[in-house]
Amino acid sequence: MKHRVVVTGLGAVTPVGNTVQETWDSLIKGKSGVGPITHVSAEKINQLSTRIAGEVKDFRAPESVPHKLLKRSARFVQLALSASYMAVTDSKLDMTKEDPFRCGVIVGSGIGGLQVTEEQHQRCLEKGPDAVSPFMIPMLIVNIASGIVSIQFGLKGPNTCVATACASGNNAIGDAFKIIQRGDANVMICGGSEAPITWLGVTGFAQMKALSTRNDDPQKASRPFDKDRDGFVMGEGSGMLVLEELEHARKRGARIYGEVIGYGMTSDANHITQPDPSGEGATNCMINAMKDAGIKAEDVDYVNAHGTSTSLNDKIETQAIKNSLGEENARKTPISSTKSMTGHCLGAAGGIEAVACIKVIETHILPPTINYETPDPDCDLDYVPNKAREHKVTVCLSNSLGFGGHNATLAFTKFKE
Repeated sequence: MKHRVVVTGLGAVTPVGNTVQETWDSLIKGKSGVGPITHVSAEKINQLSTRIAGEVKDFRAPESVPHKLLKRSARFVQLALSASYMAVTDSKLDMTKEDPFRCGVIVGSGIGGLQVTEEQHQRCLEKGPDAVSPFMIPMLIVNIASGIVSIQFGLKGPNTCVATACASGNNAIGDAFKIIQRGDANVMICGGSEAPITWLGVTGFAQMKALSTRNDDPQKASRPFDKDRDGFVMGEGSGMLVLEELEHARKRGARIYGEVIGYGMTSDANHITQPDPSGEGATNCMINAMKDAGIKAEDVDYVNAHGTSTSLNDKIETQAIKNSLGEENARKTPISSTKSMTGHCLGAAGGIEAVACIKVIETHILPPTINYETPDPDCDLDYVPNKAREHKVTVCLSNSLGFGGHNATLAFTKFKE
């Protein structure tokens, strides 16, 4: 028997808000969170062609997060902890009353504690090995966010980490969904977290020529599907969900935001960074998610696109949407990229965008794709340009496509008894 899986808690820390509500308000207002980079010294960042990013502003962790733990954690862990505490608080779960072996955690991250690596390497070079922190390794390893969240809540069930680059958040939620669906857990805290805006992180992506260089107009830099797009904008943040088995949620009288009904994943097997030009991988990923959900293309009311603002990704994803939904349905289905406002939060993107999808289902408001000014003949669908729109949404898909050819699609629906 497949168990139904529902969403009962949301948490988010993003470039456009330190809470779910702040983030959602910004998204539907079309507010950009992109600006000049402050996490790296001006002396260093001015050497690069890209000097802008989507940074989390005035980050403040919930008071319930232990201050000492925050000081000993990498930034991507701090963000994950904060979003996780928000999600658990929102769910009103009392973890002390739960069977710890029936509750688990999966936090996806593409890069992990890159800032820690940089800082400790520099200390080692300048002051020698004795200056390196004994906390260095447990601070930087990519799985530590998931580990620390489980420790904080005393959860002894499934605990893993997904590192599939920009698909990490979606894969984490999809894997958690399947764990509950097959009966291996009652509760899963899941999503993604990333803090890649460091000297080395920005340098690496800039050297790939993957980033926008629109430094003089940062809020216009992330422009998915627009003809004048010139690369993605790096972002940071975390988006976390609490997923529960339906009967478990019912027994405790939980508020149910929506339901996870499908998960698809494929590989392009094409190139280390470029998507398959045919769109075959992304197409089959969306088809697999719909098949898993037991829905048809005409049932899809909205697609939260990967929509990175890079030339190849936007063109190929557009084709994949047409291939999977069918040309006629694709043209009728609104699509938007919230990365136009948050920037691309890499391994956190899927988590943040899952939160956005649940809010779309709850409010029936579609966040826009901002900075859509010049139509591209290769990107000719309805991208909800520049202004939020009211639209009844029962079923939505969320796409994440990562370096290495990783594709992951989630299907959400409004909860029905």
